[in-house]
Amino acid sequence: MRKKTIGDISLDLFSYTLLLLMAVATLLPFANVLSKSVSEEWAVVSGKVGILPVGFQLKTMEYVVTSSQFLNSFIISVLVTVAGTALSILITAVTAYPLSKRNLPFMNVIMVLFVFTMMFSGGIIPNYLLMKNLGLINSLWSLILPATISVFNLLVIKSYYESLPEALEDSAKIDGARTFTILFRIILPLSGPVIATIALFYAVYYWNDFFNPMLYINDPSLKPLQLYLRDIVMDADSSSAVNKSVDDLMNVSPEGVRAATVIASTVPILLVYPFLQKYFIKGVLIGSVKG
Repeated sequence: MRKKTIGDISLDLFSYTLLLLMAVATLLPFANVLSKSVSEEWAVVSGKVGILPVGFQLKTMEYVVTSSQFLNSFIISVLVTVAGTALSILITAVTAYPLSKRNLPFMNVIMVLFVFTMMFSGGIIPNYLLMKNLGLINSLWSLILPATISVFNLLVIKSYYESLPEALEDSAKIDGARTFTILFRIILPLSGPVIATIALFYAVYYWNDFFNPMLYINDPSLKPLQLYLRDIVMDADSSSAVNKSVDDLMNVSPEGVRAATVIASTVPILLVYPFLQKYFIKGVLIGSVKG
């Protein structure tokens, strides 16, 4: 093993220092938001809250999460995220498989059409009219179908498939396996890292999406968590809020409500990440390199 030179040690110190600064720059805003969500109201209003909380209280968080609609919105978001992620992974994985074959007829034309959709879209009004004509307004399907497949995720999985040895499929074909058997019993089981990574991408999108619900959902009972929390933030600046009394509003500040809103919407998806972390980097790297 080669002994490290002074230059190597200096480069390591520079790299670790840079990574530490990046980590601190990423965590400081989150620490500030977390502190505001649990600090006393007078400290939040007067701008005294920094990285550490000033005092401690849970009234602001309680204000955000104890509304009668919070639990319902939380369940809606969980349903949309789980169902949307499962459907998106299935369709993306199945679509990427034939595209990974170089002998696919009209391969270049098909890829151009897919990539074209990354650059251009129909626009808000045509998409709304499409959902309306399909009868999907005020339906949970309107939150799932528009984001069912992401071309970027499709290309990542396609690249991963191309990195797998062709001998695996050739052997299966000799044994009489059909295309779907090869895909579901050989290719997908070997694609665990990239599937887990793409699943995380889809889950984060479905969980954080509030724009599609804002367009397609008018029924309060169908509002997902992000749209409900957006309404809470909007109401925090007004003299009254939905289902809240004047006494409740006097005990919270708009800035504290915003901070508690961010925490309430971020923590659930953060709890999922540790279970997929071991696949995350591996899946992206393998899916981006052939051979």
